[in-house]
Amino acid sequence: MIRCVGALIFDPRGRLCLVKRANDPGRGKWSIPGGRVEHGESDHSAVRREVFEETGLVVTVGDLIGRVERPAPRGTFEILDYSCWSSEWDLSAGDDAADAMWADGATFATLERSGALAAGLADALTSWDCLPREE
Repeated sequence: MIRCVGALIFDPRGRLCLVKRANDPGRGKWSIPGGRVEHGESDHSAVRREVFEETGLVVTVGDLIGRVERPAPRGTFEILDYSCWSSEWDLSAGDDAADAMWADGATFATLERSGALAAGLADALTSWDCLPREE
């Protein structure tokens, strides 16, 4: 198992923070910010680091929302997704992100229909009742 974390960040309008992956796995697909937990790092520290590296946002990490497993080249990614809050709303894609955006419900649905989301993201968010709101 390769431990990973993800961040569910909603702005005041209910839009979800998404990043476009610049590297594999999922290169070119939209997903929530996140990545691998480094040796000796806590989940919360990893979430804060990954979010800042990928979006420029400083976040407060909240509760664990859900857990998913995804195939990895050498094993399985165990991804723990946490709720997060920020008082900042300007996104700046960096590090492993080719782009970043705040997606409302309609945008998210369009990305899902076009196959532009990371595998399993829409299903996980639906099952956790964490889809972005309509504008």
